[in-house]
Amino acid sequence: MTDAEEAIAQAAAAYSNWGRWGADDVLGTLNFVSDAKRVQSATLVRRGACFSLAQRFDTDGPQKGWRRRTNPVHTMTDTGADAALGTQGFPHGFGGADDVIAMPLQCSTQWDGLGHIFDHGKAWNGRPAERTVTSDGDLVTGIETIADRMVGRGVLLDVGRVIGTDGELPDGFAITEEHLTATATAHDVEISTGDIVCVRTGQLARARRDGWGDYAGGPAPGLSFTTAGWLHRTEIAAIATDTWGFEVRPNEFDGAFQPLHQVAIPNMGLFIGEMWDFEALAADCATDGAYEFFLAAPPLPITGAVGSPVNPIAIK
Repeated sequence: MTDAEEAIAQAAAAYSNWGRWGADDVLGTLNFVSDAKRVQSATLVRRGACFSLAQRFDTDGPQKGWRRRTNPVHTMTDTGADAALGTQGFPHGFGGADDVIAMPLQCSTQWDGLGHIFDHGKAWNGRPAERTVTSDGDLVTGIETIADRMVGRGVLLDVGRVIGTDGELPDGFAITEEHLTATATAHDVEISTGDIVCVRTGQLARARRDGWGDYAGGPAPGLSFTTAGWLHRTEIAAIATDTWGFEVRPNEFDGAFQPLHQVAIPNMGLFIGEMWDFEALAADCATDGAYEFFLAAPPLPITGAVGSPVNPIAIK
């Protein structure tokens, strides 16, 4: 693929959801998650087994400072030593600990909000980017607008285990619609309207084994640009991967940068999760053969934010 500009324009026009839910919409593809869908997803809890799908938020994370993305800095403002020394000023032996954290909102397991990516100066639903996201934050589609919405049926597509070698896809592997379909068939699971799809490539497992290397921003397996039609046609609510950037890297067009993001977020209104940890969940799914589960993954309601850290919980 060589002509990114033309391909992006064609896909944006073919798979746009602008106006689908009205001119004032702020939920995008989360409109596909109905109350009935949430009720149905709750019935998937049979054993009560819980799996956190989050990486740890600490200084040993994958970030290397690109575009000022750093790993979290955790600082104690009160400690046990302060309490033991009696310097906290509390009466009758009372003591405590407090702490603070500083971090980019997309430094580890996170959601991309609808104000995160623009297409030729347009934000989700055709809004002018300059009037949607300003120095005051995302004035329209801030991540707080979906704080009570990211709950429903989760489906794991373990492409790494089905298509890869030893459970992993190599860096630069482009996951096509055919790969996604074959994986769903192998798992005996169907993708349906309103699902939150979790795609495991195995890259995170490799990074943990071999070191972070270029995990943040470097070569990676991921979705092919050609899956744009599948993402639109399946009417999924959201999709998350265990990689830094969701789509295959290097990108499939010469000189391009994240072209599938450019179609999916501002044009489809699709929510994208990145750097999720599916390892424990994938092992359990392989054991019990069930690749669907109740998933709760609400963002922190940070007013005006274009992304958010998240601790997704899958319950089976």
